[in-house]
Amino acid sequence: MKVILLEDVKGQGKKGEIKNVSEGYARNFLLPRHLAQEATSASLQQLQHQQEAHVRKAEQELTEAKQLAQRLSQHTLTLLAHAGEHGRLFGAVTSKHIGDALSRDGFAVDRRKIVLQEPIRTLGGHHVQIKVHPEVTADVTVLVQPE
Repeated sequence: MKVILLEDVKGQGKKGEIKNVSEGYARNFLLPRHLAQEATSASLQQLQHQQEAHVRKAEQELTEAKQLAQRLSQHTLTLLAHAGEHGRLFGAVTSKHIGDALSRDGFAVDRRKIVLQEPIRTLGGHHVQIKVHPEVTADVTVLVQPE
């Protein structure tokens, strides 16, 4: 019996896959637990439409991420911090500070997407990477100035 998996089923496959399973397994396990539905022509057509909609949505998210990355790359972020002699900061500039400054400038970026190997501890310009999308990263220039 051909079924369309509605959820991930261990040992069978992932959500959205079409599988050929025994009729007893389908009738007694998969269908009563709503883990699968019978693969009729209408359900196959519905699955195809869902997959096409998912592809369109993913493409739209990717183009929006590329546009945001381009705007971020052109933006220079200026942060003020307390500094001592020789340009050394009291404390450090972390991804939270950068995220707050970006949101203040109108960019909606999650601070967990900001890639800092270690916090910024000196004055001057620093390049910071932001993972806007799994396939898209943006380089932002962060300019740390003394207060």
